[in-house]
Amino acid sequence: MFDTHCHLRFSDYEPLGGATNVLDRATDAGVRGAITVATTVDDARLSADLAESDDRLWHTAGVHPLYSDHPGALEDLKAIAERPKCVAFGELGLDQFYAKPNQNIQIASLEAQLELISRWRRDGLAKPIVIHCRQATADLIPRLNDSGLPADQFVFHCFTGTPDEARDVLDFGAWISFTGVVTFQNAPEVARAASLVPNDRIMAETDAPFMTPAPHRNTKPNEPKFVVHVCEALAKIRGCTPQAMEDLLDANAERFFGITLPNSPRAF
Repeated sequence: MFDTHCHLRFSDYEPLGGATNVLDRATDAGVRGAITVATTVDDARLSADLAESDDRLWHTAGVHPLYSDHPGALEDLKAIAERPKCVAFGELGLDQFYAKPNQNIQIASLEAQLELISRWRRDGLAKPIVIHCRQATADLIPRLNDSGLPADQFVFHCFTGTPDEARDVLDFGAWISFTGVVTFQNAPEVARAASLVPNDRIMAETDAPFMTPAPHRNTKPNEPKFVVHVCEALAKIRGCTPQAMEDLLDANAERFFGITLPNSPRAF
């Protein structure tokens, strides 16, 4: 099992002894590794340092829309993306759930990053892109399409939308990744969406420290070790065994991010 999206630099993990201890706890649960995802340029740089200190960890380079009012110098993302354990750009996108930063600031950050990623791709620096999309599918997909970047290089992480929104993402050509929300009884539409995604375009994550899955929903912070429960929920929804679901998710993560997972005990 593998956690394709978490934020191990967040201060939530200081009471648990920091990222290394959290990864040790994940290893004990059968989780083979994780990707710690950047929110700003400085966070991306420090995430790279952290990932390079542990063979179970990879990182990304990008600016989250909710941090787009103090992102750092976007051009500096290139040097971070060239570091050996960077597997993707992101997370970047749009968030229309929160009023701040306003949409003009978010859109400017998104489009600037897409332009840079397109330029760097032409120069030979090609990596997939982790997308944050909250209540913004209709506005975001046309902007991604206009970027000219390959649709199959985008993953919509932490999908919390409706089945119709999932179909829009799939019709565009992107991947979809699910978190602990798929285990929540009050989110049946997310479970229905999870049943629609083709086997070759689905992934799982925790988005830790947020949204701990059932049966540990009241546990804070969320940790990569709990990704096994996302896998179990997806297996139940999609009518397969947890082991089969794990094998599929691991293979998809390796293919999308271009990594080889370290050996460790199976989660199931």
